[in-house]
Amino acid sequence: MTVFDAAREVADAVLYEGYVLYPYRASDPKNRVRWQFGVLVPPAHLASDPSERSWSQTECLVEGPDPQLSIRLRFLQVQRREVETATDRAFRPTAALDAGDAVYVPWDEAVEREIDATVAVAELLQKPCGVPFTLPGGQETELVRSPDGSVAGRLVRATQPLSGLLTIEAEQLPGPYGVVRLRVRVENRTQWSTVRTDRIEALPRSLVAAHTLLSVASGRFLSLLDPPEWARGFIAECQNVGTYPVLAGEPGRADLILSAPIILYDHPRVAPESQTDFFDATEIDELLSLRTMTLTDAEKREARGTDRRSAALIDHVAALPADALDRLHGAIRYLRKTTEPAAPPETPWWEPGADAGVSPETDTLVVDGVTVGSGSRVRLRPGARRTDAQDMFLAGRTATVTAVFFNVDGGSHLAVTVDDDELAQLQQTHGRFLYFAPDEVEPVEVAR
Repeated sequence: MTVFDAAREVADAVLYEGYVLYPYRASDPKNRVRWQFGVLVPPAHLASDPSERSWSQTECLVEGPDPQLSIRLRFLQVQRREVETATDRAFRPTAALDAGDAVYVPWDEAVEREIDATVAVAELLQKPCGVPFTLPGGQETELVRSPDGSVAGRLVRATQPLSGLLTIEAEQLPGPYGVVRLRVRVENRTQWSTVRTDRIEALPRSLVAAHTLLSVASGRFLSLLDPPEWARGFIAECQNVGTYPVLAGEPGRADLILSAPIILYDHPRVAPESQTDFFDATEIDELLSLRTMTLTDAEKREARGTDRRSAALIDHVAALPADALDRLHGAIRYLRKTTEPAAPPETPWWEPGADAGVSPETDTLVVDGVTVGSGSRVRLRPGARRTDAQDMFLAGRTATVTAVFFNVDGGSHLAVTVDDDELAQLQQTHGRFLYFAPDEVEPVEVAR
């Protein structure tokens, strides 16, 4: 166990985001253009493409009597795989190698890399800390056998040397709060003598999906998304380049930060129903599972030969039990006040008569100790993290509840009309309302 384990699952999702996408075959166009997030190229490649970057920077705030900082830099090193077929006397390059249950083609795999550093913030205030790192290149081969046991060919994997620098700095900020600004800079310093080249040639010498994890003992980090009022000016001055830090781990923790090339919210987490990595954390697991099941046997053979991780994904979906697939159907968690699962109804919602006891016009629920139902007046307090801009304009306005609705996941929400809205009566006539969760309203009076 390490201090970073609490953020490991989300960090892995960042590490492999877009690694290989449905239909998980190397021949598919979407898998021919890869490595879109957190790519730090060797400096020499910037002459070919100034839009790329060779470094990233994280800045955040930490406070405490004597903070002790631990940092872990994580990235993927591209491992180029070539395919060779076996002949009578030698192995020769080929475009595809058929091994029965898998068809192998040239492909860029990845090797996980981690660089660790530990330092006291007090030491950083005296001088910056530099952590250089070097990864040697190398080559390895793997024999591929046919179903009859004979050698069909081999896979040749090669990595290029990488070198970089992790720099950590600290700056004491003015004022009575004793807060310190941390700066973590990651640089690709790989030496590469080249003329103008395309991105494909630069990738084996790049840090891919580079992100950092920061942990502090005897101190706490300040959220950049929801800072205390006194820290907003300091937060606005933080310069984050190519990455953005958010609080990580369980809600309420302030000792762990994930700085990722994908902008996340504080305390991000992977849905508990998700049992495997589809390498697309913005997509729906249920949809991807069902689509993967539709692949033909020939497509699955190519997917198995594309990458070890896509092979594991194909096998996982093939063995997915029905109840596990049902759990992927989704849940609306933000409507729940606790993380405890709602008790299942006596009659499943899909059975006839299951909603016989439901009456939105007469049902009530308790909000802040007050019974609320149709006719109740409430003050709107839309949640800042789960609403759209239109709802935010309604903050503080009063509204009248017209109905109480319950969903199949055990959640509830209120249908309301805004009191001073000239269109409220027209909307009510057409049965069109605004909907808010119980914790987004404040009772003004008891329901009649």
